Parts: sequence; C-alpha cells; structure tokens
Amino acid sequence: MGFYQHPQALVESVNIGDDTRVWAFAHVLPGAKIGRECNICDHVFIENDVTIGDRVTIKCGVQIWDAVCLEDDVFVGPNATFINDKNPRSKQYPEEFAKTTVRRGASIGANATILAGIVVGRNAMVGAGAVVTRDVPPNAIVVGNPARIKGYAASTLEPPTVENAEHNKLAPGYGASLVAGVEILRLPIIEDMRGTLSFAEYGQYLPFMPKRYFLVFDVNSMEVRGEHAHKTLHQFLVCIKGSCCLVVDDGTNREEIRLDSPAIGVHIPPMVWGIQYKYSSDAVLLVLASEKYDAADYIRDYDEFLKIGELK
Repeated sequence: MGFYQHPQALVESVNIGDDTRVWAFAHVLPGAKIGRECNICDHVFIENDVTIGDRVTIKCGVQIWDAVCLEDDVFVGPNATFINDKNPRSKQYPEEFAKTTVRRGASIGANATILAGIVVGRNAMVGAGAVVTRDVPPNAIVVGNPARIKGYAASTLEPPTVENAEHNKLAPGYGASLVAGVEILRLPIIEDMRGTLSFAEYGQYLPFMPKRYFLVFDVNSMEVRGEHAHKTLHQFLVCIKGSCCLVVDDGTNREEIRLDSPAIGVHIPPMVWGIQYKYSSDAVLLVLASEKYDAADYIRDYDEFLKIGELK
C-alpha cells in the first residue's frame, strides 16, 4: 500500500492515493476514491459514491455521504456535516442523491452544515457553525444560519496609495488598484448655496465613451450582485447615494473597495471579475458601460474566467 492505515482503521477501498493517512476508527467503504497526500482523521466515515481529491484534510467526526465530491486542497473542520437527501425519511431512499461539490481550495469550518445539492466555490470559506442553504460563490466567506456572505478571501478594504498621483492622472490618495487595470478615481464635488454637484466627462475622469447606463437600487443588504466578468466591456461605477462594497479580481489579486460617496468612481476594464454587496438600504449604484448590452460578452463562471485569463 502506498498510503498509511492506522491499525484501528477500517479501509475497504483500494482507490486511495500515495502518502494519504487514514487514522484510528475511520471507516472507508469500498467504492470511495481518495487522492494523494490526504489526511483522514479519527472517527471519519466515507461512503461509497464519494470522490476526494489530493491534499484534502478531513478532521475528526466528519461523515462524507454518497454524492459528495471534495476537490483538491479542501479542508473540512471537525464535526462538519454534509447532507445528501433533501427530503429524508426512514427507509425511504431517492433514486439519486443530490450532488454536493466543494471546489478546490475551499475550507469548511467546524460544526458547519452543508445542505444537499450545494456547490461551495473555489477558495471559499464557510465559518464555524454556519448552515449553508445555497451555493457559495468562489472566494466568498460565509457565516451564520442561514449562511450569508461576510467578505471575500484575500481582499483588502484599504484603497492603495500612489507615490506619483500626477503620473497616474488621479487625485492624491487614489490610483491604480492592486487588481490589474482597475482605477479608483476621486471625482469633483462642487458645493454652493444651491446644492452640490459632481461630474465626469470623457477624457476627464471618465476613461471611455459610454453607450449605456443602468442603476441598481432597492437591494436587500444580504444580496450579492455582479459575480461576472466581461470579455470586452468597460464599466465605470459610482454609488450616488448610500453605500455598497465592490470586489474586483483579476485572477491573481483581489481587492474590496467601499463606495460610499459620489466622489469615488471606479473603472473596471475587461477581464476583471466584479462583485457588489453590502448594500445599504438607500444605496443607488450608477454603472456606465462602454457598449450596449450583449449577453455573449459576459463570463459568469469563475473557473471559466480563470481559464480564459490563463490563455491570454
């Protein structure tokens, strides 16, 4: 055997990769497939129709039921619970169990519950004790019951500073984002006794000639918008009332930008993944687009976005 089996473990499967370790009182059924360099801790049960990738850690007291797939580099904390039957009844079995997938690099916290048919996205993090009732987007951090998005992994809320604001053609304290091609601009605010005005025009603050605009408002603060990239479209975002948070991601770097003033504009170029969330109840988000609506220009799957980015 190329893997380690504790003398008190029961391992019936022969599909286990090299350098995997199965510890005391774990039970692996014959149909399970487990990759290389995994760590299966004490009192773990793994059923037949289960696929586990490489370098997966499953801590003590976890049961992995039929139709659950854990991709490479997944971490599952102690006593986390997976459910594969949406309507469980004693001695009654569905024709097919709902498939649950935890994507590469994701982490499931201790005592979390993952309902049947859920996809936990790449590099996502499920907090301890969370109850996940719907799909978790890539890189999202979810907590609570039901689980809601609290933030995004490896992102920062601090706007970058620039040593040479004039070179970047941006106001001091704002500049090129950590994310490739994204710009954070300070827009003018002009006040007098009649009220307050802000503006942007092509060649001055606005980096493209817009052909379309849309407004996002009346968003439940728990909801997430965006979650896509564009192949060729440029966007310019200003939260003209209230506040929301914008997450931008080029596949390597990720940054979170708080939009809470008409004085902040963000230019998102093509091939940047964009997400908006944490909307205040009065938030109104203005989005200018460089082209008319074209469904074919959208990339809505994060893994596809990463693959296209690698090809470029």
